[in-house]
Amino acid sequence: MAIVVKNTNYNGEVLERILTVATTGNELVDKGLIMVIPGVEKKISVPRLKAGKMLQKRKEDPQKSDAQGDFNYSEQTLEPHDFMAFTVFNPRAFEQIWRKWQPKGNLVFAELPPEAQNALLEALSKQVQFELGNLFVNGEYVSGGTDDQLMDGILTQAAKASDVIVVNPEGPTSMIDRLYAVRNAIPKAMRENPNLRILMSVDDFDQYDKELTEREHKNSNESEVNSKRFKGIAIETVAAWPDSLIMATLCSPDADGNFFAAVNLQDDENVIQIDKLSNPSELYFFKLLIKADTNVGFGEEIVVMDWRKTKKFNYVPEG
Repeated sequence: MAIVVKNTNYNGEVLERILTVATTGNELVDKGLIMVIPGVEKKISVPRLKAGKMLQKRKEDPQKSDAQGDFNYSEQTLEPHDFMAFTVFNPRAFEQIWRKWQPKGNLVFAELPPEAQNALLEALSKQVQFELGNLFVNGEYVSGGTDDQLMDGILTQAAKASDVIVVNPEGPTSMIDRLYAVRNAIPKAMRENPNLRILMSVDDFDQYDKELTEREHKNSNESEVNSKRFKGIAIETVAAWPDSLIMATLCSPDADGNFFAAVNLQDDENVIQIDKLSNPSELYFFKLLIKADTNVGFGEEIVVMDWRKTKKFNYVPEG
């Protein structure tokens, strides 16, 4: 059964509320780092327009042959994939735990108590949000693949872009030096953009914070956390983000960012069907359906340093 009862020491009184484990949610969405496009049943294209060099010397009678510059139109595709959460459980698993949930009438008409239903819904919702948060970052879709290969996350999509700016990970050994290297590689046109963010893991930020604290004459001590900024650029930590990977790009919940997600409905992960598995059955089921995919806008607006043992972003020296 989906409900596993362990270490039960019921002696007549229990806490009124069931405790659920604290988990992180879908932080890319929660922190406004990605634009979510709802209502996408099959696929949608993210249009991209880039202009070439336009200015030239003035001519009194310009001809068609004098035209210079062009408009390059292209698209990135978001194609949501179907997946679900489905679990079966027996409400009678609670009978031995809480006296108030023991059936009062005939066993045949025993129902799932509202308190138990709400507790299970909370635990399910937290888990789904946590798993979605990981998929939005690290997911990899394989047709006919396993239950872990449900959709492509932004790191998978960014690694497919040929124009991503990959910084050489060899040389810098401290987080401060790595951040300097990433910042120096950010195109100048992006450096003053208010949507510019540096994304890193929680552990990598902790290392950066420790380095700042240990530096002489620094304005913080061991009792304070340093500001999540580097040279004026806001740092965003994401629990699902892998260690040893720093990325700088434009992040926004609107179209002026560089991360996009397509979903069927924005609240699909909160729409859960609860019912009996079958009319004669004592078992209940929870079912939740989701469609989702992610992609990036411009690879050239992504600067990344990847010093993991197994890299997705490999530095190629110029020339």
